[in-house]
Amino acid sequence: MTTLFISDLHLDASRPHITRLFVEFVRNEAVNASALYILGDLFEAWIGDDAEDETADAVASALANLHERGVPCFYLHGNRDFLLGDAYARRARMTLLPDPSEVEVEGERIVISHGDALCIDDLPYVAFRALSRTPAWQRAFLSRTVAERVDFARRARAESERYTRSLEEQITDVNPEAVRAQFAMHNVRRLIHGHTHRPAIHASEMSDNASGERIVLGDWYEQGSVLRVGTEGLLLQKLLH
Repeated sequence: MTTLFISDLHLDASRPHITRLFVEFVRNEAVNASALYILGDLFEAWIGDDAEDETADAVASALANLHERGVPCFYLHGNRDFLLGDAYARRARMTLLPDPSEVEVEGERIVISHGDALCIDDLPYVAFRALSRTPAWQRAFLSRTVAERVDFARRARAESERYTRSLEEQITDVNPEAVRAQFAMHNVRRLIHGHTHRPAIHASEMSDNASGERIVLGDWYEQGSVLRVGTEGLLLQKLLH
């Protein structure tokens, strides 16, 4: 059976056709897989499990049904939905994994990550990531009203888009040394991540001068990217054309 990896769907009420594409993907393909891995940014923004959201309801229903059909779903937090918590994971019947995580697929250990932690050249983001992952910051944010959190997310998204446009491309991509460190730390030959929205399969030099493989998943804004791993190898494809 095939193991599926997806990332960066950025599901949002403003793009209902992508939510429909995801639900159809779960019902028609994922239901026949051995497992589904979602490597972060399933949602465009996540302001807390207590916020009502029709898109999140549809996704939870689809994934809970997938679980009932015997297909496990594993989830890593992204930079847009790192506040997704245990309550929503239980609704969707997803298993939350730390980032990075080691998984075994077709007898091979592989490291999976959202990918933002590999972009260490973007120093302001690195600092914000460290701060926003602390329990104190998250408690303070979640103590705000839903309306306040919605407004914060809206302003943060606009600022993020402005800031990203001002950066050079290499700053928003992964750092080669950070990639090599992951290979060395986990003693694996393959790394799968998303975040950069630049789908490709890269040969990566490792610390022992051997060659590893870094697979980058695409986003679902336009690409609808999915990685299929099975007995015959792996295939990185677009769902949207």
